[in-house]
Amino acid sequence: MTRNLIWLSVLVLLVSCGGNDDAPPVPEGATLVFPEENSECTTGIDVNQTSTQITFRWMASDNTDRYTLNVVNLDTNVPQNISTTSTSASLTIAKGTPFSWSVTSQNSASDQVATSETWLFYNAGSQTTYAPFPAQLVKPASGATVQKDIANEVLLEWSGADVDNDIDSFEVFFSDVNPPTTSVGITDSTTMELSVDVISGEVYYWKVVTTDLEGNTSDSGVFDFKVF
Repeated sequence: MTRNLIWLSVLVLLVSCGGNDDAPPVPEGATLVFPEENSECTTGIDVNQTSTQITFRWMASDNTDRYTLNVVNLDTNVPQNISTTSTSASLTIAKGTPFSWSVTSQNSASDQVATSETWLFYNAGSQTTYAPFPAQLVKPASGATVQKDIANEVLLEWSGADVDNDIDSFEVFFSDVNPPTTSVGITDSTTMELSVDVISGEVYYWKVVTTDLEGNTSDSGVFDFKVF
């Protein structure tokens, strides 16, 4: 009987210590609302001939008391950031320009943060047609060290989008010098991956140029990776 009481006491102690009700709440990622993904944003307040003030909106996320709006000009890669406790924020951005945007959720009681999806959009200008969004390079991530496959190849992966939905092709540039100027393949609008030959110990650079049916082009910018 005494032994059973001892085991019961140990079990109660383990259960009481097993949880950590005092752990700070971890914020969740916000759901983006506006500007819509892969869209042309025509809603805004004209600031001058070259700029518009856009109000970005997202849905509230759990365990969050502050948000940081991150907007990047994809032509210049220059970011704009603004912190707010609200689920909207306004920024003045260039007309006729592609942008990406995302929202980071924060909780003052936690060191952890959560980031939303990243959406792309064009801020409307005088154009009647738009160049494709710059391809978003996915794998290998820039600065990564990767393992080649049995055929001594690495698979390059990217994503592409266009407001006009008229992407014609993707051209991949790849080499061991920066910037890469060697074209190693052209894929159609639905193929967003390409295998390339690599050598162990080398650092490689790659980018993707997207072309639409009207001949407009966009440049992804350069990523680099090293091969084991």
